Amino acid sequence: MMRGFGRRQTGRRGVGLVGFVYLAIGVVVAATHGYLVAWNIPGNILEGLAAIVLWPLVAIFGVDLHTLIA
Repeated sequence: MMRGFGRRQTGRRGVGLVGFVYLAIGVVVAATHGYLVAWNIPGNILEGLAAIVLWPLVAIFGVDLHTLIA
C-alpha cells in the first residue's frame, strides 16, 4: 500500500491565483491613482502598500489615502 498516493497536499502556503490577481489589480489601481511615486519617503511607502491592499476602497469608493495617511 502506498501512503499518500493520489491525495492532495494540504496546508499549502503562499498566494494562490485569486490572491495574485487581487494584488495585481491593486498594483494597477495604485499606479493609476498616483500612489506608486517617490518611494523614498516612508509615508509614501505606507500609502503605496495601503493602496495596493485596499484597492477596492480606492477604485470603487473613491477613498483618498493621501489625506487619510498623511
